[in-house]
Order: sequence, then structure tokens, then C-alpha cells
Amino acid sequence: MSQSAVSILESVTLIGEFTSDCARILTPEALDFIAKLQREFGETREKLLQRRREIQAEIDSGTMPNFLEKTRRIREDTTWRVAPIPDDLQNRRVEITGPVDRKMMINALNSGANAFMADFEDANSPTWINCLQGQLNLCDAVDRTITYTSPEGKQYQLNDDVATLLVRPRGWHLPEKHVLVDGKPISASLFDFGLYFFHNARKLIDRGSGPYFYLPKLENHLEARLWNEVFNLAQDELGLPRGSIKATVLIENILAAFEMEEILYELRDHIAGLNAGRWDYIFSMIRKFRNHPEFLLPDRAQVTMTVPFMRAYTELLVQTCHRRGAHAIGGMAAFIPNRKDPLMNEMALAKVREDKERESGDGFDGTWVAHPDLVPIAREAFDAILGDRPHQKERLREDVQVTANDLLDVRSLQGHITEDGFRNNISVAILYLEAWLRGIGAVAIDNLMEDAATAEISRSQLWQWLHHHQAKLATGEKIDEALFTKLLAQELKQIKEVIGQERYAQGKFETARKILAELVQNNHFTEFLTIVAYKHLN
Repeated sequence: MSQSAVSILESVTLIGEFTSDCARILTPEALDFIAKLQREFGETREKLLQRRREIQAEIDSGTMPNFLEKTRRIREDTTWRVAPIPDDLQNRRVEITGPVDRKMMINALNSGANAFMADFEDANSPTWINCLQGQLNLCDAVDRTITYTSPEGKQYQLNDDVATLLVRPRGWHLPEKHVLVDGKPISASLFDFGLYFFHNARKLIDRGSGPYFYLPKLENHLEARLWNEVFNLAQDELGLPRGSIKATVLIENILAAFEMEEILYELRDHIAGLNAGRWDYIFSMIRKFRNHPEFLLPDRAQVTMTVPFMRAYTELLVQTCHRRGAHAIGGMAAFIPNRKDPLMNEMALAKVREDKERESGDGFDGTWVAHPDLVPIAREAFDAILGDRPHQKERLREDVQVTANDLLDVRSLQGHITEDGFRNNISVAILYLEAWLRGIGAVAIDNLMEDAATAEISRSQLWQWLHHHQAKLATGEKIDEALFTKLLAQELKQIKEVIGQERYAQGKFETARKILAELVQNNHFTEFLTIVAYKHLN
């Protein structure tokens, strides 16, 4: 049975169809809980989003970010530490990530990784049914009753030993249009967090674990403070001890890199660590400095973790976490093994191994992978450094000295804009957007797991290259709208030839093309492609 535009509680309206099994998620008590969160914190969230716009205007006018003078005392106070971290979050040497899809969740929990981040954000297309089914899947995973039967009849269920579960809600910037509180869409962050916490927190605590989260897209310590206030109210409402929640913050925005200590401080009773969210971090460099030609980046593949500004960011993250007793978690290995091409596999896995050895050698306590086959490679790299220790927080990295100029040092990056890189950005953006519009948020493209973060890099690079007149291909050819239009048509033709006319016609490729063209050709840079594309989702 399905329903649409139903008022379950006074001033709480659900818009969109949902199946009867969702009733155990959308209970009056759960909806009342998330409505309280929205009413308490919705206005502050709006003010913080407005503050983002004001800071962007300052950057556009030439004011570059720096470490905050008004919070210097927090950085210089050597006495404070984050609260103790639970036993099941002590060893995080390999974490796997993925969407809240039922089969993928079972495989991730069974992967042999220490932790699994179930993702409502970058790896999830936030259709109404995806978000609701994801919550149901999480409840079943916590209850250890989750199973799946493939169309071919293959059975999936949990092993006796599974990864520690963490959940990533959507970012502060995103709404959940299917739930209206007092006539307005609820924050997607509060919706995702609130439903999972309401239904599972007590069960997790009683089991000796807890409600653990990843917090995405934070830009400053005030946004971290808001999350801390949300955590306190949520715990109080359910009669749970404060500090039961543990969160890991993704430092995936250049502005947040200047406030890592302050973010830890604001969440010190609830934080377990920081993560180097590399793909969104690169996207943020383009997004924040979009009007400054000196921040023009070369092909995405050339912006590696060893370029100066990325090296400065990751080393500062390790140093900051360890001096405050928090875990430092490394970035994503997005390679998807291709068993049909052993040579390509060997070369790609060698790069994954090199990346993980660099992270473990730099002092990270753990890292991310996108595929179960990468778990042993990442584990080997960290086992070699950690041995029997759960982490290496005793490595304080006092040798690291990072300045504001180091974090902003794009000029020293060597590289070119190639036609292949231009085409790849178009192809990735189209293929990902098309899948996203069909409700698929994590997509394997050319043996890489692409998600919203990598698609954001692709489309934002296209905008940056097109709107800075000095941008040229390595051949010297000028980048202009004519070039973009020509290559877009050619890449669409290539996609159609590969997948066939019937699949192309049945898909969402024309909508994806229109969205990409709008995002790239518009003189005004659009902050997030997911906000634009969300209008096309049910």
C-alpha cells in the first residue's frame, strides 16, 4: 500500500509514496523526534548557510582564508584532549565505504574491514525510496537480521564477525523535500541522523557499541558546534548519556582545513577523529576560489595526494588529530578491480599499495577503500607500520610546519589541461548524473568508483576551464563554449555507441546532458550539482 502527502502528526507532512514496510521507520514517535530537531536547529542551520554565502563573497573579493585569530587560544592551549574513544573505534586501520543498498551493505560488513561507513550522502542517490529503504536496511543490520536474495537466487547474510558500523548523513546544505515540518522541508542532515539515531542508538549502546557517524561537508567550527548541540539534545531526548555518540568529521573543504583544531574542540565530547576527504577537498579548491585564475587546476588525475597543497593538508590533519588524542583517517582508494585485465589490475593495485604505504608512513591511523578486494592491500600497508597496535596516535608529527600559504599553494602544481582530461570529465559527469537520476549513487566507471564528490570535480573543472580565458589545452587550443559543445556531443555519441540506442533512449542521458550544460555554461557557479539534480528525483 502506498500513500502520498500524508500528515502523520500535526505540522509534519510526508510527501511522496512509500510502502507499508516503511511504517516501522516513519512512526509518529520518530517523526516527532526529527521534527523537534528541525524546530530547534533549523534556524541556526539557515544562518550558517547564509554565513557560507557571505564568506564566499569575501573570497570572491580577494580575501583569502587564514587561521582564525579569535580562536588562537584554542590552538595554543596544549592541555585539552578529545573524550575517550570506545573500544570498537580504536582500531580503524581499514574502513570500507558504500551506499545504503542492502546487498552492498552486507558485503561491506562482511568484507574484513574494521569499519563500514554506510553513506546517505555522496554514494547515495537520495530518492525518497532509497532514503527510506536505507533506514530499514540499517535497522536490520543493527538487529543482525539483514539478508538479501539476488535475482539468480544467491543468498547474502551477515558473518559472525562484521565491521563496526558508521553512518554518514547528508550535509547541512541539503534538504529532504519529502518531509515538511511546519510547511518547510526538513534538513536532510537532521532527517538522516534523526531516524537512524531514534531507532538504533539504545540497541547499539546496550550491545556495548554506540551510534557512530561521519559528518560531511563542514566548512567551519560553528557548523561543528551545531552538530554538537544536535547530539546533546538527541541524547537527552532519548535519555542516553551525553558522549554516547561518536563522530568523525570529514575535512573535505579548504576552509575547514584552517579550523581543524576548533572543529575537534567544539565536538570534543563526541568526536573520534578527522578524515582526509580528498575528492571533495579538491572540489572545494575549485569551488571556493572559482573566480581567481591563479587557482586554475590541471587534469583531475594530475592532482595527486603528493602535490604540495594536498601534502600540506594531510600532514596538518595527522598532526592536529594526534596532538588532541583523535584518530586521523586517510583518503579513499576508489579503484575497482577488473579481473579480465590482469596487467591493468597489477598496475592499479601497485598505485593503491603505494598510496596506503604513504598514508601509514605519514602517521594516519587508518584509511578508506571502496571495494572489498582492496581491504587486504590496505591492511598490509597499515599492519606493517602498526603491528599489534590499534593506532599510532603517539606519533605527534612535531616536524610538520604548515602555513596558510602552504594550504593555498596551487601555483607550484605542475600539470596541463589535456583533451583526454576534458573528455574524461564530460564522460564521467554524464555517466554519473544519468545513473544518479535513476537512483544509483555509486557508479563504476573505467574501473573507478565514482560518486557525487568525483562528479563534482569533473563538472567544476569544466566550469573553471571554460570561464577563465587563459585556460588552454596542452596543445594550445583555446577552451571555449564551442570546444565544450563539440566534445560534449562527441562523448554522448561515444556513450550511445557503447551502450546501444535502446539503452540510451530508456535512460536519463538527455536530462543529464541538459543539467551538465547548464552547470558548465552558466556564468554563475552552482555550489552543488546535487541540489540542481535533486529537483529531478522522486
